[in-house]
Amino acid sequence: MRIAIPSKTAEGLFAEVEEHFGKARYFTFVDVNDVGELVAIDVEEVDFEGHAPGQIPSWIKSKGADVVLTGGMGHRAIDFFNSLGIKVITGVSGVIKDVVKNFVEGRLKEQAEPCKESKSHAHP
Repeated sequence: MRIAIPSKTAEGLFAEVEEHFGKARYFTFVDVNDVGELVAIDVEEVDFEGHAPGQIPSWIKSKGADVVLTGGMGHRAIDFFNSLGIKVITGVSGVIKDVVKNFVEGRLKEQAEPCKESKSHAHP
């Protein structure tokens, strides 16, 4: 399984999760085998600015991700990921290595709700 996490820095497992998905400059991709062991870590810099709706989800899909763990995300982005067959879990924060461990061990609440900013801007 390949997990994508928006990251504040390019520090891989030691980076903090970026709380604003669409503003992330980096994404950390973590590959986990069937028994939950980390087998690969890759940090990618987002190679475009001022992205169009659906561009980041499509880019993440092209990187082979199965799951996105993020702080916050708008409803449209959640819908894009769902249409691409990528699971989204929102409300995540902290250091990436801890977030991945919590996910693998089933300790993250499985939710995909639009962030407060999206709701306050009257986005569906």
